[in-house]
Amino acid sequence: MTAFTATVTVRLKRGVLDPEAETTQRQLERLGFELSDLRSADRFEIDLDAESAEDAAERAEEMAERLLANPTIHDYDVEVAERE
Repeated sequence: MTAFTATVTVRLKRGVLDPEAETTQRQLERLGFELSDLRSADRFEIDLDAESAEDAAERAEEMAERLLANPTIHDYDVEVAERE
């Protein structure tokens, strides 16, 4: 077994209301920052042991699909890196 860290980033799909991002975007614009869009996201870092990076990614994707993300309103990305 090898030690991995899987990073799962969960964000609302485009078109789904994101009040937190809208409020933050307005405040940034009031501070003088120009931006065309802002989206909020949650990031989960999961330490796990697996036979391979592919196995770790599959397990993290299952976690995302079953609990961390609602596939109706969320998109998610999974990245896996070997821990040293």
